[in-house]
Amino acid sequence: MAARTRWSARALLAALLASALLALLVSPARGRGGRDHGDWDEASRLPPLPPREDAARVARFVTHVCDWGALATISTLAAVRGRPFSDVLSLSDGPPGAGSGVPYFYLSPLQLSVSNLQENPYATLTMTLAQTNFCKKHGFDPQSPLCAHIMLSGTVTKVNETEVDIAKHSLFIRHPEMKTWPSSHNWFFAKLNITNIWVLDYFGGPKIVTPEEYYNVTVQ
Repeated sequence: MAARTRWSARALLAALLASALLALLVSPARGRGGRDHGDWDEASRLPPLPPREDAARVARFVTHVCDWGALATISTLAAVRGRPFSDVLSLSDGPPGAGSGVPYFYLSPLQLSVSNLQENPYATLTMTLAQTNFCKKHGFDPQSPLCAHIMLSGTVTKVNETEVDIAKHSLFIRHPEMKTWPSSHNWFFAKLNITNIWVLDYFGGPKIVTPEEYYNVTVQ
């Protein structure tokens, strides 16, 4: 009887530990900023996608809900000089629910992309809803046009003194870990000055949006 009691207790403990482990694995990470983190409301992590007919609004939506993007530059590395070079960068266009549409970055001269930009500031930034729960929820492959993604092209420049506080607040509220990055890396705030916009959110090829249309969108 005692042996059976000990076995039952062990089985119960194992079941409790398995449940706790499963909860940790499936629960969203918290406290690191950005989508599904930090200041985003747990009950409404992703607002509804704007009407696909309104390409400018879709572009602003994607920019705002994305925490990171792939920035393509022209390489200055000897082995691949002059070739396209892409890297993933954290970004923010403002606090949750208050996006400006301007992609801000926190960069260091030690980054390869920054070396490229110092010689040639032209770049193209790609952001996709594949990084949110939208595409998985609807069963869209990341490459599918239905998994909305946008390409923003322009120049990356260091922000001026009047814009530093805006860029800092935009980035640190969504990426609080940045506050602890070593100052010896000489971090600085930068932004993408957008000149061209493509929106791919449905079949039939990308839609072209002008910067004027993009910035005239009223974010709700």
